[in-house]
Amino acid sequence: QGQLVEFGGGLVQAGGSLRLACEASGHIPNAHTMAWFRPSPGKERELGDFVAGITRSGSGLLYSDAVKGRFTVSGDTANSTVYLQMNNLEPGDAAVYYCCLDPTFGERIWGRGTQATASS
Repeated sequence: QGQLVEFGGGLVQAGGSLRLACEASGHIPNAHTMAWFRPSPGKERELGDFVAGITRSGSGLLYSDAVKGRFTVSGDTANSTVYLQMNNLEPGDAAVYYCCLDPTFGERIWGRGTQATASS
């Protein structure tokens, strides 16, 4: 089975921007939705850590209240690719950002994560 790989993390000053990308490596089942999560430090990934998501058709975009208006999710779920444009980053946004894919059939697939930090 293939895997998801995240790119684009790093360190910027507060108010800066980062663009995360998530791509499939190897065979990945067809995506129904793709999303980004950011667990609280020391915690496992949970539904409450949802950041943003996109449906296969691209017509459904979802955001957590914490990032709405600052982050933009986009992608090509048919090719298992999703992006997260993060603008006006705040120190509270610092986290390991995980990409995930929910296939039409089967279990959720997670990437290994990429660290994004905004310094104050």
